[in-house]
Amino acid sequence: MKNFNEKETKDGMRLNKYIAHCGICSRRAASEHIKNGLVTVNGETILEMGHKVMMDDVVTFKMEVVKPEENMVYVLMNKPKDAVTTLSDEKGRRTVIDILGDKIKERIYPVGRLDRATTGLLLLTNDGDLAKKLSHPSHKVSKVYHVTLNQQVPAEHLEAIRKGLVLEDGLVEVDGVDWAKGKDRREVGIELHVGKNRIVRRIFEHFGYRVVKLDRVYYAGLTKKNLTRGFFRHLNEKEVIMLKHFS
Repeated sequence: MKNFNEKETKDGMRLNKYIAHCGICSRRAASEHIKNGLVTVNGETILEMGHKVMMDDVVTFKMEVVKPEENMVYVLMNKPKDAVTTLSDEKGRRTVIDILGDKIKERIYPVGRLDRATTGLLLLTNDGDLAKKLSHPSHKVSKVYHVTLNQQVPAEHLEAIRKGLVLEDGLVEVDGVDWAKGKDRREVGIELHVGKNRIVRRIFEHFGYRVVKLDRVYYAGLTKKNLTRGFFRHLNEKEVIMLKHFS
């Protein structure tokens, strides 16, 4: 099996990594599924994410046998508004997986999340190692957002954001912020690498603004060039190599 390296072929692969390589979810989410008793190995429920899976073991997730994907898939989507960034939705809302339809036969999942109202770049893959790398704070993956607010933003607020804000969950540092070129001062571009929940919205809500539109226009070296809202494309080989060597 191509997913097992030489050492793992001999000693086994960690269970959370195995589940991630099955294209079900990220390794972090896999760990939660394991803790919640949703994974078995050879018929036994395993609660330890570090349990070593051997090549001939039979692994199930939610009572369905799963195997690591042999074909790694990397898809870039320009997410439309109101699509949910999950594999399925209990309320029956459209998800980013629904947008893929039957065009992608492999099971892939989103790397990180965009809230339902946010549009723009979203990476989906079944490469668990890459997903873990891009999601880890130490790699400082850069993201740029185009923010439209309900009123103009004065220079002093931009300067305060540049200096760093303390929100309810601690200090937030941004890599850059300014008015969007050629737009009025209700539209702002902001670059940051932190991945805290709803962070861009919370930054501007801190000053009393309401975010009217939020669009991610840049992610880890990828842009929306020639990618229409609501559509997706496969990454080319050069882009995949760039992501894997991202630092």
